[in-house]
Amino acid sequence: MIRPRRWLPMPMLSILLLVVWLLLQQSLGLGHWLLGGALALLIPLVVAPFYEHPPLLKRPLLLVRYIIRVLGDIIVANLQVSWIILHPRKHMNPAFIEYPLQLKENFSITVLASTITLTPGTVSAHLRMDGKSLLIHALDVDDIDKEIRDIHERYERPLMEIFEC
Repeated sequence: MIRPRRWLPMPMLSILLLVVWLLLQQSLGLGHWLLGGALALLIPLVVAPFYEHPPLLKRPLLLVRYIIRVLGDIIVANLQVSWIILHPRKHMNPAFIEYPLQLKENFSITVLASTITLTPGTVSAHLRMDGKSLLIHALDVDDIDKEIRDIHERYERPLMEIFEC
């Protein structure tokens, strides 16, 4: 007997692929349903061996709070970067920060690195092969230790609670 997980390893991805295919085609014709359905079944089968499943979401309400915090930080950082561009100073303090990671799961580290990169003025530049530190470039830093504490308190610690890493 064929188990559904074997021929449909990522059902939500399959549905999303089919919907996106139909939207791109701007048609609900039978041919588009058949081709979109075939792609929606085949693509997840091909990528399933490479797909790393995210850790279980232990505290979804904290995830909502995290997303709101990140969106607020993106707005504030946009204003700060705009201020820097509109009012240039002679001595900006760009810096590379080696951030020591407490997160262990690849998915959680990816979320943290993506969050840092989404925030204007910072970018995740490199993850060490041992997964113990993340190299971050910041546009203007006065105190590196304060930046490390801020990242830990605002992003990493909540991710550890959300995914219970």
